[in-house]
Amino acid sequence: MPDWSLLHARIHRTVQAHKTPLQSHGLIPAEARLLVAVSGGQDSLCLLKLMADLQPKWRWQVAAVHCDHRWRPDSAENAAFVVDLAQRWGISCRVVRAETVPGSEAAARHWRYEVFEALALEQGCTHVVTGHTATDRAETLLYNLIRGSGADGMQALTWVRSLSPAHPEISLVRPLLEVTRAETADFCQAFDIPIWEDSTNQDRAYARNRLRLDVMPYLRDHFNPNVERTLAQTAEILAAEVEFLDQLAEALYRQVMLCPSPGEAWRIRRSPLKTIPLALQRRVLRRVLQEILSVQVTFEQVEKLVGLIDAPQRSQSDPFPGGAIARVEKDLIIIA
Repeated sequence: MPDWSLLHARIHRTVQAHKTPLQSHGLIPAEARLLVAVSGGQDSLCLLKLMADLQPKWRWQVAAVHCDHRWRPDSAENAAFVVDLAQRWGISCRVVRAETVPGSEAAARHWRYEVFEALALEQGCTHVVTGHTATDRAETLLYNLIRGSGADGMQALTWVRSLSPAHPEISLVRPLLEVTRAETADFCQAFDIPIWEDSTNQDRAYARNRLRLDVMPYLRDHFNPNVERTLAQTAEILAAEVEFLDQLAEALYRQVMLCPSPGEAWRIRRSPLKTIPLALQRRVLRRVLQEILSVQVTFEQVEKLVGLIDAPQRSQSDPFPGGAIARVEKDLIIIA
């Protein structure tokens, strides 16, 4: 069994060289305290093994967490398997069991990230590390495209972001975003790492499983054998473009938005919006609606405001969720 592999070297270089707006020093700094999320599948075990092996070089303090959703009869055995394997690699592992079984994938994800945040704070961890791969990134891009997401949704799964708005000092890091699922499988085989097979991964009732089991193999066989890497690279390109557009949109938002005092209507200056490209108009007005509405903003809602930028006086929109109406008064769009 090898002690070091090409994947070890790749991740070492990634950790060292990958720069982001949040991490100018590289993806994970030396001497950081890491909390690694481990399910027991091949991707997360590949990640934990890499973090354990790279730990001496970077002087990290590494701990692991396993979230037991209680979705399967063997979930307790799954948890015990993860703890045992982590201990064999010299890593302490905490198991957190859901008090109530999450009713959906979205609810499960929300609960997991609450667990990560609470445990990172408790243990003083600066980084939460997950095993998302290039394959996950490709599937997420497709999934969000099908659901109608714009560039923001399709560039999801970035290398690093704040774990939560409440704790921006804790980073969520994904070091395996250039590694495919096939490569993590090869790594686990080369290092004789046992894998816990999660039966729910074969359940086509879940949309993401249908993407993984049916759609991606079809695209690979009939369109592009390297579809995972191609889509992951597209997500990387979109991430850089979204970051640039966000910077421009934030500056424009401050120019056009007249934030109200309590009880006053929201007011948007039209003149700065008239001279900018449509892409920025939409991004700025989406930002406005995110402040105003308590529901997820849709394309149609943004277009209502876009249509008022050059509209005649006294033009108005039909109601937004909650009953608000936007109307034109001279250089202003007033939402009340």
